[in-house]
Amino acid sequence: MLPILYLHGFASSPRSGKIELLRPLLARDGIEMTTPDLNVPSFEELDFERVVAHAVSEARRVSPRAIVGSSLGGLVALAVGKSIDAPLVLIAPALGVADHWLSRIPAGDPIVVFNYARGAEVPIHRRFFEQMSRVDADREPPRQRVIVIMGTDDESVGFAPVERTWSEWSPHLAPGSRFVRVEGGDHGLTAHVDVIADAIRDVTR
Repeated sequence: MLPILYLHGFASSPRSGKIELLRPLLARDGIEMTTPDLNVPSFEELDFERVVAHAVSEARRVSPRAIVGSSLGGLVALAVGKSIDAPLVLIAPALGVADHWLSRIPAGDPIVVFNYARGAEVPIHRRFFEQMSRVDADREPPRQRVIVIMGTDDESVGFAPVERTWSEWSPHLAPGSRFVRVEGGDHGLTAHVDVIADAIRDVTR
């Protein structure tokens, strides 16, 4: 089996809908998904640096043929890629939106958000959003080959900042890197898992 490391998004889990759809598709091609729980140390006390450290530890354990990151997991994948040399597939990644983390939340601490893994409103400490506003994992282009998959109707991250970041990266990207524009695709992209699966197959060949 060909191992890949899949990093889920914010307020999600290793049992997300996208993961459940992708796993059997990729298994047919001998691709095995390792999907660590990135709610570290917990969702309520989420810490980006500890999330990245956990993901790096998992990458060293499984030696993935590719690192796949969805939404916030895309930023985590970029951070992991600084020390683990494997191609990247970034699905609706949170690129170029550091200033959005604080501007879109209400005052107070903790902040209550909808957690898709739990199917309920859950509190999370304000420090996480303050931390994310300073994360610069997307400032420099990755050194390895990267495929970015982005829906034009993404309601969460937004298509424009991701496309802008890609344009800034483009002159410096590794051969074979590409941007996949999914017309009408939303943030979840669950209706387009075939596109995601094709990209993962491509980088694991």
